[in-house]
Amino acid sequence: MGRLIGITDIHGEYEKLSSLLDEITPVKGDTIIFMGDYIDRGSKSKEVVDKVISMKNFCNCIYLIGSHEYALLHSGSDEYYKYLFWNYGGDATVKSYGNYENIFKIHGDFFNSLEPYYLTDKYLFIHAGIRIGIPLEQQDLVDMVYIRSEFFNRKHNLPQKIIFGHTEFDEPRIWEDKICIDTGCGKYKNHPLTAFISEDNKEYFLQSF
Repeated sequence: MGRLIGITDIHGEYEKLSSLLDEITPVKGDTIIFMGDYIDRGSKSKEVVDKVISMKNFCNCIYLIGSHEYALLHSGSDEYYKYLFWNYGGDATVKSYGNYENIFKIHGDFFNSLEPYYLTDKYLFIHAGIRIGIPLEQQDLVDMVYIRSEFFNRKHNLPQKIIFGHTEFDEPRIWEDKICIDTGCGKYKNHPLTAFISEDNKEYFLQSF
């Protein structure tokens, strides 16, 4: 049985992603769940997406959607999400790809294939969280990628522990029923990218340099 590895909120920080993956050294039996927000803010969104796609050559990979990918996918048809994309680091993403159209020419299939969550017997991996009290299969995708305190300030009733990102803390934030691993990568210059790892009934974290 390989490791379960959660990584989220990379935000175009290719060097930090590479550093973290070097720390993890994934092997064939491992599963990495990339939990969204690959793009925006940092200068190398395209390289980040290339890197996470390439990791499927080394281990099993699951790719989830984050709030920034949701905004990107709706930026061409919805003025609100167009505003969100361009005002929360989208200019860096466009520069990384050369122009806006190239984002979809190069990685459109990837962005359109992103899953809302990944469920195991022990864990639910998701970008932002869930609306408490609503069955998982009835959750709104907008909540799953954007929700914050309405989720993490309340205890949920799912049997799984929820591993999530989206809301940054200075270090991994641990509750009885959930763990947040967004430690501000891409938003703050010196903040690391953090991975959650479950291995042989042990849970621990690794971070980029």
